[in-house]
Amino acid sequence: MNNALLIFIKNVQKGKVKTRLAQTLGDDKALKIYQALLEHTHSVADTFVGNRMVFYSQFIEENDSWQVSKFQKYLQQGNDLGERMQYAFETAFEENDTVIIIGSDCASLTPEILQKAVEKLENHDFVLGPALDGGYYLLGMSTFQPLVFEEIKWSTSEVLSKTVQHIKDLNKTYALLEPLSDIDYAEDWEKWGWEI
Repeated sequence: MNNALLIFIKNVQKGKVKTRLAQTLGDDKALKIYQALLEHTHSVADTFVGNRMVFYSQFIEENDSWQVSKFQKYLQQGNDLGERMQYAFETAFEENDTVIIIGSDCASLTPEILQKAVEKLENHDFVLGPALDGGYYLLGMSTFQPLVFEEIKWSTSEVLSKTVQHIKDLNKTYALLEPLSDIDYAEDWEKWGWEI
């Protein structure tokens, strides 16, 4: 069985990453925080057994830490987050049996959580990692179901509940992982307490 991990990242450009953090901490600090989160995400993704696919927001970086020997590189396609994720899942399902997506905003993500997600997909159609803000930090599915990306207001507190409703409408099963916090605001970062 082929498992794929999709990693959605933003190109590391000052003023274009962690913009909500930048409002209170400034562009330089926000950039450093994003680089730290990216490094953490990379180290977790590196442990994944299966195909690792990195999707860049603006352009494909040729010489960054996501080595082509370990990660396939793609460009995100679509007008909003839902369309971009749908394109990425559709691409991954061409050659894989299960597909999981993560972003690069979750400092609490661990290799064990990724492994647990893979295991949940052995007995469930979907797996979700709830974020404390009402979204999700991880989504996995065992067959391509584009409906779960439709009619959702992204970056709002209804993302998880609306996604679960879509899954129920499809008469599919789902499992939930432990809720974790994304790092979106200064207080999220301060709670985490990493030094940069």
